[in-house]
This record gives sequence, structure tokens and C-alpha cells, in this order.
Amino acid sequence: MFSASFLLQILACVLYSNWWPMLSALMYVLVPMPCLFFGGGSTHFLTSRDGGGWISAAKFLTGASAVGSIAIPAILRHAELIQTGAMCIEFVSFFILVCTVLCFHRASLEDDW
Repeated sequence: MFSASFLLQILACVLYSNWWPMLSALMYVLVPMPCLFFGGGSTHFLTSRDGGGWISAAKFLTGASAVGSIAIPAILRHAELIQTGAMCIEFVSFFILVCTVLCFHRASLEDDW
């Protein structure tokens, strides 16, 4: 699923001969960083209510990165740097990436794996 998401990311650029949509791929790199730095590589802290300042900071940075993944294509479309089709492909790519992360999170919560 991640490969399909990244393929759509590249297709949004290639089909419209414009590489501005790749800017949102930067957010795909930034989204897991708070989990790696503050959560010890685990996604369990995202669903827990307890935690200190670092856990809250990690939740905030993860949310800000996720919102940025949606906002960047919309801002680029509003500035007329990309076409509507490229923006739609970017949104589908983000949706597939979110489904991939949710499946990974669900699988990591189960002890049977």
C-alpha cells in the first residue's frame, strides 16, 4: 500500500509535468519522526491519554505533519502552481498512506503477530 501511495505521488508530478506536488512527500518523511524520537519507535503513545510534555509534543508534531500533508497540495492548487487533477491524486495518495499507517498500527497492537 505504501508503494502505491508513493507511485501516485510520482504520477501526480509526471502526468502534469510539474514537480511541485513532490513537496508534500517531505511531509511523508516528517510524519513518523515524532514517533521515532519521542515515542521510542512505537505508535502506542498516540492513542494513550497519559504522558508528559514530550509525549504531548510528539502528538502535536505528528498531527501538524499530517495536516501539512493535506494542506500543501491545497495551497499549491490555490496558488495555481499545480492543476486540480494533481491535487486530487495527491489526496488519494495521502488517503492510501493513512490507511497503510492505520493497518500497521492495528497490527502492532495485536499480540498474535
